[in-house]
Amino acid sequence: MGSTSDQHGNGGVGRRTLIKRSAALGIAAVPAASLLSACASGDSGSDDKVEKGTKSKNNPLAVNASAALSVTIFDGGFGTKYATDANAQYKKAFPKAKVNFHATQKIQSELQPKFNGGTPPDLIDNSGAEQMDMGVLVGKKQLADLTPLLDAPSIDDPNKKVRDTLRPGIVEMGQFDGDPVWIMYYAYTVYGVWYSQTALEKLDSEYPEDWDAMLALCAKAKKKGIAGWTYAGKYPYYLPFSLYPFIAKIGGREVLDKIDNLEPNAWKDPAVKAAFEAYYELYKKGYILKGTPGIDHIQSQTEWAKGKALFIPNGSWVENESAKVIPKDFNLAVGAPSGLDKSDKMPFGTIWASGGEPFIVPAKAANVEGGMEQLRIMLSEASSKNFTSQVKSLSAFNGGTDGIELTPGLKSGVAALEKAGDNVVNPRLQDWYVKLQKEQIGVSGLGEMMAGRLTPAEAIKKIQGYADAAAKDQSVKHYKHQ
Repeated sequence: MGSTSDQHGNGGVGRRTLIKRSAALGIAAVPAASLLSACASGDSGSDDKVEKGTKSKNNPLAVNASAALSVTIFDGGFGTKYATDANAQYKKAFPKAKVNFHATQKIQSELQPKFNGGTPPDLIDNSGAEQMDMGVLVGKKQLADLTPLLDAPSIDDPNKKVRDTLRPGIVEMGQFDGDPVWIMYYAYTVYGVWYSQTALEKLDSEYPEDWDAMLALCAKAKKKGIAGWTYAGKYPYYLPFSLYPFIAKIGGREVLDKIDNLEPNAWKDPAVKAAFEAYYELYKKGYILKGTPGIDHIQSQTEWAKGKALFIPNGSWVENESAKVIPKDFNLAVGAPSGLDKSDKMPFGTIWASGGEPFIVPAKAANVEGGMEQLRIMLSEASSKNFTSQVKSLSAFNGGTDGIELTPGLKSGVAALEKAGDNVVNPRLQDWYVKLQKEQIGVSGLGEMMAGRLTPAEAIKKIQGYADAAAKDQSVKHYKHQ
């Protein structure tokens, strides 16, 4: 891994030299998001495991055919029908089994007591604003190793293991320290800058590939009374969905690796400085939709869908989550982050794409085999196609789009992945250090900067302080890119 500290020598002129920083007044208060991190206490509670069933060709995980299965799903952008459809398949396979299904947005507050009491559900979609801290759960040995699932024969082809049917990177994302796989990311999310192709056409413009073009387009939109950008002001940890790949594009993927590894001064890299200053310029020039710091993800997506702003940083779930407010002629599309200038290390098209919707099977679940079998069913081609056609997102299953008419956003996401090729980045902060990513970098750092209450230099200093504290915190399990 080469150093990126020398990338701004005499050749690095362009946007970087034109962007000026200065302190500015805030425009609205950002309510502090009280995002809890898991306080998993471990080994109390009963250990009432159901007896294993008999292993067979149709039951490779030896599921107890009459044992109840308890499933808790995060009720968010993807809804829950894809999960209840998969539950029905489980019932078909095991008619004597009762399936207890529960949907919630309060994953942390509802499930943490059950983990601590030793009575968690058998399968959980650990997602949303109240996501339990995955790093903590792994560190406290509260999750079952999913290797038996990955090594089981796939439902569609018994000669193929489940692991051989998955998209690149899915297995690795579920790992924290080498071999065990603790998490099965079921969705495959394309992150980036989402926009209406129709809105750009009305402005006689194309998606901007560098920052000069981005600012010029925002200026053009402003004259028509349209903001350049909006974002989830109350949850500003959505900003990294486009900001992190922007940093990688400028300085190379090793900059993100150093950030993930909590290396000293990682946030002081020139690529981070350049990216922060570019985003801050959107605020300084008045290209952010007025009131954005005070609105949540749904409100910001609604304003954007109404045409009040051109761009929003988001994940591919936005198409389904905003389906009711996106007009029919919107022509939803996703763009990789606009670059900074010609000295960027990575090409235009560099994008963040990775597993989303993290499913876990608790180590103390009563029916561990049942939880894994439900995932095996979900990772079949039929379940994957059902998921994709319902929620407008790719799944972890490598395929599952044949014969499905792709929606505009999904089509655009597939095209973005093709354009990116090998230039796909996958920052791990959001699953390694949830509190650091959401509360500290997101709310206290980026949120304050984009509201004008911190300069980029102040935001970087603050965030580096948080990262250093996390690195020194012995109560936090630390992870590194292998």
